[in-house]
Amino acid sequence: MKRVAAIDCGTNSIRLLIADVNGGGTGAPLNDVVREMRVVRLGQGVDATGELAPEALERTFAASRDYARLIEEHGAGGVRFVATSASRDARNRQVFVDGIRELFGVEPEVVSGDEEAALSFAGASSVLPSRGKDPVLVVDLGGGSTEFVLGDADGVIAAKSVDIGCVRLTERHLRSDPPTAAEIAAAEADVDAAIDLAAQTVPLERSTAVVGVAGSITTITAHALGLERYEPGRIHGATLDLEQISKAATELLEMSREERAKLPYMHPGRVDVIGAGALVWRRILQRLAQGSAIDAATSSEHDILDGIALSIR
Repeated sequence: MKRVAAIDCGTNSIRLLIADVNGGGTGAPLNDVVREMRVVRLGQGVDATGELAPEALERTFAASRDYARLIEEHGAGGVRFVATSASRDARNRQVFVDGIRELFGVEPEVVSGDEEAALSFAGASSVLPSRGKDPVLVVDLGGGSTEFVLGDADGVIAAKSVDIGCVRLTERHLRSDPPTAAEIAAAEADVDAAIDLAAQTVPLERSTAVVGVAGSITTITAHALGLERYEPGRIHGATLDLEQISKAATELLEMSREERAKLPYMHPGRVDVIGAGALVWRRILQRLAQGSAIDAATSSEHDILDGIALSIR
C-alpha cells in the first residue's frame, strides 16, 4: 500500500489525513493512520477585509508545523495540501502560500470552487453504497463556501461552489446571541440567493438522494441523534428525515452560545458558528424538498479530505 498525506485547509479548520491507499479494488479505499482536525479560523474577517489576518495565519502555521512533524513521523510519501474558500478570497494569500511551502516542501494548491466540489464528491462517494445511475447530490457546507455536486456512478454531472458558509454568515449577519429574527431573515436571503445561483448550473430537481458532509452537518446530525459524545461511527451513514433535521437545526440556531457550549458533542471551535451552519443546512433541505423527491438526508464523515488523499498519485 502507498502511504499518503492529505491536508484540507478551509475557512474554519485545517485537517490532516495520513492513510494507506488500498489499490487492490476490495475493501475500504483508504486505511486511516492519522485523522486530525484543528479549528484555526483562517477565514477570520476575510469576508469584511478581503485579507487573511496575521493572528489567523499564525494559528494556521502552528497547526501546520504539527502536521508536518506527523507526516515525517509516519513516513507518508505523497503529500497534497489543498486550500479552499478563505484562501481564494484573500488578497494577501501569497503570504499563506509561501509559509505553507516552507513547512511542507510542497506547493499548496488554492483550488477553485469547482475542483473543491469534485474532490468532495469523490471523498463522499468512495464509502457510500453505489446508487448506479440515480443522481446523488453531495452538499459540502464549509466555513466560507458551500459546494453542490450532483453525480452518479460515472462521476460528477454538475457542480457549483457558492459563497455561503458558517463563518461567513456568522460574521456578516448573526452577530447577536442568540441571533434576532431580522438577522436570521437576512442570512436566509443570502442562502436563497446562493441556492438560486447553484441551481443555474446544477439540476437540483434531478436529485434522488442527498448526502451532507463537513463539520456543521455532522454536528447537526449528532444533535438530532441526541448523542452523549461525538461518535463518528454513529454519525456516518445516518439517514434522517427532513423534519427531524429541521428541528435539530432550528434548536441549534436559536440556542445561546453558552447553551451550545454545554452540548457534549460540540467542538469548542464550532460553538459560535454552528447556528449559521444549521441555518444553511435547514434552508438547503427545505428548498430541495420543494423541487425534488428528497424527503431525507444522509450524513457522511468522509469528504474532501478523503478525495484529496485518493487524488494523490
